Amino acid sequence: MQIYTVGGAIRDELLGRPVSDRDYVVVGATPEAMLAAGFRPVGKDFPVFLHPRTQEEYALARTERKSGHGYHGFTFHTAPDVSLEEDLARRDLTINAMARGDDGVLVDPFKGRADLEARVLRHVGPAFAEDPVRILRLARFAARFGDFQVAPETLALMRRMVAEGEVDHLVAERVWQELARGLMEDYPERMLEVLRECGALARLLPEVAALFGVPQRPEFHPEVDTGAHLLLVLQAAAAMDLSLPARFAALTHDLGKGLTPAAEWPRHRDHEARGEPLLLALCERLRVPVDCRELARLVMLLHGHVHRAGWEEGQWQPLVLVQVLERCDVQRRPERFEELLLACVADHRGRLGSAAAPYPQQALWQAAAAAFRSVDGGAIARACADKTRIPEALHQARLAAVSAAVAPLTASD
Repeated sequence: MQIYTVGGAIRDELLGRPVSDRDYVVVGATPEAMLAAGFRPVGKDFPVFLHPRTQEEYALARTERKSGHGYHGFTFHTAPDVSLEEDLARRDLTINAMARGDDGVLVDPFKGRADLEARVLRHVGPAFAEDPVRILRLARFAARFGDFQVAPETLALMRRMVAEGEVDHLVAERVWQELARGLMEDYPERMLEVLRECGALARLLPEVAALFGVPQRPEFHPEVDTGAHLLLVLQAAAAMDLSLPARFAALTHDLGKGLTPAAEWPRHRDHEARGEPLLLALCERLRVPVDCRELARLVMLLHGHVHRAGWEEGQWQPLVLVQVLERCDVQRRPERFEELLLACVADHRGRLGSAAAPYPQQALWQAAAAAFRSVDGGAIARACADKTRIPEALHQARLAAVSAAVAPLTASD
């Protein structure tokens, strides 16, 4: 029995990055031998065991063969005669197909170390084409390692996989899992770039793909279209270390611009309302979690109001602030409103192409939200002899509090 550390732990060690967890492959063993050594079985599709002391995962060396479409369309073979190289050959990328034994010697049959040094994402072999999830995984690694480029032959293979319909067999849960993980990497815009370059974006996220080629308003950023603006927004969201719901909101906030008739470019009037059905359909299709769905919908519908911060048709209208705060349920959900503001900051910075562009509206809205929440609803209810007047009295009290709080911030305007 020989035990090797494999995959991401070796890759990250060579890159000088922290190693969060380790995977192990056991060569020359049987399930019976693992059980006799005190390991506990946990694998359903193939033999995986938990170490009796560390609880880390140890998998028997295996090969796999395509038996159907999609992620689950595989049969696996494990036996004591399966070699380490055979196990590594089934992996996705060369940088993930390295191992190290107890003697410390690097096992690198597919030149993964050279690809790390060259900053290249390259598939190990033709088996890459058998699993469409690998397209998503590669795009996610591009989002993690922002300066890595996809090898030309790997990109050509990915394009062929898309053309042959392999990505159409991906299950929604796995698409969302990889998308969510990619959004949380340091360079989420790279994930979209790679998916778009191989054609998978149009199949998996057609609502997002439709934004490329649609012009932006020139006063915001004359050099980019709406798709490129979206990449800048994601860049800003990552630089601000936003949460997953806020990053998903940043990804989807402008979906309606893809439905703007060309005659109305580049103003995109009513793109918020146009985008809502697209967003809801996307969330339903990918089974997006509720917190991501709710925040994305609020950001989509309200980001224009947040940017204008009460200025509508050239006039200051504090009523708009109160209406937005009421719609966001800021009294009970202040943290969600703060995330909405942060998504709007990212949108603003993506307009200007600057990760540090100031956004004075943020302070105004924070002051407005604090004033809104300071109103004592219980005291107002007790003071109303006619209980049917409570909602209006509370609304008016909030309007007065918000107007007073933000007046100093808008005086110069």
